[in-house]
Amino acid sequence: MNKTIEQWLNEYGESHQNKTNKVIHWFCVPVITFTLFGILSSFSFNFNNGEYIINPATILIIVAILFYLRLSMSITIGMLLFSIVCLYFIKQLESSFSSSELFTYYIIAFIIAWIAQFIGHKIEGKKPSFLKDIQFLLIGPAWLLSFIYKKINISV
Repeated sequence: MNKTIEQWLNEYGESHQNKTNKVIHWFCVPVITFTLFGILSSFSFNFNNGEYIINPATILIIVAILFYLRLSMSITIGMLLFSIVCLYFIKQLESSFSSSELFTYYIIAFIIAWIAQFIGHKIEGKKPSFLKDIQFLLIGPAWLLSFIYKKINISV
């Protein structure tokens, strides 16, 4: 059975009821997403003598967008816009820092954000949803976006 976006969001929300855990997620989920894109953008593959360049961040975004398309057009659009903004800022950072500096910053921020997430779940007293189903790693950002949508009256 394929779950609807509402089922995914409700199931994700079951392990995110504690106020402290929610605050941690509001900060850490975007940081994890951004730094993951940054880490993956550090690697690129050239095809056809450099005519085509692709990196794992782009592949991840395409896979995620295909996942979201099955669930909700509004979530898909929001996550695509967020991904584009992330990639834009990653490109801007590349002009200010060396590749090794950026990679180090991304790794450190990524690890700290994950530690905070696990602390949030310890406070909550519930395991992270992705331990049950890895697809919840894509639902976390959509869950946050759904709250923004509710505030501005956009249906998921």
